[in-house]
Amino acid sequence: MGKGGALSESVLKKIVLSYTYVGIWIFLSFTVIVYNKYILDKKMYNWSFPISLTMIHMGFCSSIAFCLVRVFRLVEPVSMSRDLYLSSVVPIGALYSLSLWLSNSAYIYLSVSFIQMLKALMPVAVYSIGVLFKKDSFKSDTMANMLSISVGVAIAAYGEARFDSWGVFLQLGAVVFEATRLVMIQILLTSKGITLNPITSLYYVAPCCFVFLLVPWIFVELPVLRESSSFHFDFVIFGTNSLCAFALNLAVFLLVGKTSALTMNVAGVVKDWLLIAFSWSVIKDTVTPLNLFGYALAFLGVAYYNHSKLQALKAKETQKKAAQADEEAGRLLEEREGDGLGKKSESQD
Repeated sequence: MGKGGALSESVLKKIVLSYTYVGIWIFLSFTVIVYNKYILDKKMYNWSFPISLTMIHMGFCSSIAFCLVRVFRLVEPVSMSRDLYLSSVVPIGALYSLSLWLSNSAYIYLSVSFIQMLKALMPVAVYSIGVLFKKDSFKSDTMANMLSISVGVAIAAYGEARFDSWGVFLQLGAVVFEATRLVMIQILLTSKGITLNPITSLYYVAPCCFVFLLVPWIFVELPVLRESSSFHFDFVIFGTNSLCAFALNLAVFLLVGKTSALTMNVAGVVKDWLLIAFSWSVIKDTVTPLNLFGYALAFLGVAYYNHSKLQALKAKETQKKAAQADEEAGRLLEEREGDGLGKKSESQD
């Protein structure tokens, strides 16, 4: 088939792999969300201990990461001083533990579909906190876009049949803490040239999360668990649930590493619509027309935001290539001028 055929086959293979990574991430993210809802919901498994569930996840992930890094040495640890760990990883771990705690708690009070609609506020939170910490510059058109997303989510909330103010407060808190964590990763780690893959991230962050969660767990959930003498730890349920959570961390790295963060954002929208459909058709949660209208409005805002980021990224790449081309042209010109001076000197001799 020649070069054209070989190129087509290569492109086709890349497309298939990209869709495979997207499919794996959507499946695992979907599974973890529905599984957590099943465990925590009072009408299903009815184990309403979100801190305990999050600690089980963090303990499991810490153990697996420790074995892979220290025992089997399949992954190299990052060179990190004690001061850097305390000043950078510990704050990120604290924010991550709060985000997971609050987001898991929200499953007790809200439907899966409504939680996904509230998560559409993530770009708003990330941009606002980025501007606050001066990692992003304030732009009126971007802020108008953020406002449209917020209005869409507000309409979806107004149309929610099973609205619970405490559940909404928990989920919005989880969004704020997660957005702050993402900004802090840029400020505290990326700016210092430190990059963590999912195994090293869990190796450093998961134990920190476990310790932070231990304090509220002792005062909030441990006394209740002691009174629940009939409870027995289901290794199958919690083991498979933790395994799915660990696999999801790997899938995130695979998807972003092999494609891009933008691909993950687009895939996230597909996952949200699938979860809303699943919540309505299988779990039998009520999804109103006003819910869908509000989320559709927020979805358009998120889609425009992702499109703007893609255009900005392309413009940045174009400028970078132009600068490299100018630098290369300048270097060639200098070489030619040097050759010309050398030849002139020889002719004078």
